[in-house]
Amino acid sequence: MYNKLIVNIKPLGFTWETGDPFLFCVHHLDNYPVGNDHLGPAASLEGRNLGQDFTTKDGWRMYHGEKIPGFPAHPHRGFETITVVLKGFVDHSDSHGASGRYGNGDVQWMTAGAGLQHSEMFPLLSKDQPNPLELFQIWLNLPKAKKFARPYYKMLWSEDIPVHTEKMRMEN
Repeated sequence: MYNKLIVNIKPLGFTWETGDPFLFCVHHLDNYPVGNDHLGPAASLEGRNLGQDFTTKDGWRMYHGEKIPGFPAHPHRGFETITVVLKGFVDHSDSHGASGRYGNGDVQWMTAGAGLQHSEMFPLLSKDQPNPLELFQIWLNLPKAKKFARPYYKMLWSEDIPVHTEKMRMEN
C-alpha cells in the first residue's frame, strides 16, 4: 500500500486521490516571497481572493489567510492529521492550549477525536530572501470506537527522527 501511494502522488498537484482509511491527502508547495513585519508576504495582495485564495498566483497562495498565509481557526473531529513540513514553518495553535512553531523536517501528529479548533498559519520569517513552504498532510479516519477519543497533539522533531541513508529498492 505504501509503495502504491508513493506512485500515485502528483508532485505539483494539490489534492491526492485517496481510499479508506485516508480521508484526505494534500501536498502544499508555495514559493513565498520575502516576508514583512507581520509575517505575511512583502508583496501586493491585490487580485487575490483573500480568505479563499487557492489559485497559484506568482507561485504561492494565501489559502484562508488574509495577512499571513494559512488556515485560521477551523474545527476537526473524528480523525487524525499527520503533517510533515519539508521546508518552511507552520504556527499551530488549538482550543486545548497547544501551540508552537515547527518546520524543516518536523512532523506533527494531531488526534482530533471528540473535536477541537485549531489554526495552521505559514509565517514568512525571512525579510531578505524567499520563504519556500513545502508540506504534506494526511487525514486518517479514526475507527468508530475511537471517534470521540480525547484530542491529542504530538510533535516529532526532525532531530529525533531516525534517518536511513541506504537506498530503498522497490520490488514489483
